[in-house]
This record gives sequence, C-alpha cells and structure tokens, in this order.
Amino acid sequence: QVQLVESGGGLVQAGESLRLSCLASGRTFSNYAMGWFRQAPGKEREFVGTINWSGTYKTYADSVKGRFTISRDNAKNTMYLQMNSLKPEDTAVYYCACKRSGSDYTTIAGYDNWGQGTQVTVSS
Repeated sequence: QVQLVESGGGLVQAGESLRLSCLASGRTFSNYAMGWFRQAPGKEREFVGTINWSGTYKTYADSVKGRFTISRDNAKNTMYLQMNSLKPEDTAVYYCACKRSGSDYTTIAGYDNWGQGTQVTVSS
C-alpha cells in the first residue's frame, strides 16, 4: 500500500498562486502514476490532472490547462501541483491519488489510494 498526505493549501486572492505537495510513503512510489482531483462544495469530485511514473506524460482537465502544472520528484517521494492565476471557481478540497496499473487515468475508479485532501480557497 501507499499512504498519501497533501499539504500546501490555503486562502489566496484571485490571480495569485499556490503549490500543493503530495508526500507518499510505502511501496515503490516511483512506479506509480499519480493524479490530482478536487471537490467543490455541492459538487462531485472531479479530475484535475495526472502524471506518469517517469514524469514524461501529463494531461489536464480543460478547466485548468495553461494555469496548473503537475510535476514529481521520485527521489523525494513527492508530487506537486503548481497552481497559477487562481480563480474563485478553483476553490475546493484537493486530493492526490496514486495508480498502480491500468489505462483509466482521468476517473476516480482508475486510482488505488487517496490522501485526506487539502483546502484551497480563492477569494475575489
């Protein structure tokens, strides 16, 4: 199993930036694809972005393309989400997840382990 802990959330104004971190412990972090999801009040959890084990492949939801960037440092067992030009509609609890195998990279069902989430609030 892999245990995941998110950090870096907070309260910022529209247009500002945050960087979220996801620290993993347990087995073979470097062999897992990773993803970020978010859940806003009154809405279902939605896909934000994903990164493969080597960091050479990434994909993002249309709502965050050009503003958010996923990266990972396998030596530190950490995945990052750099969020720029934040908007009030980005307000949500952000979750990281890991994926051991399979081809479903953009849905909740495709992932095996989840963190507890970190709150991001963007004021206007």
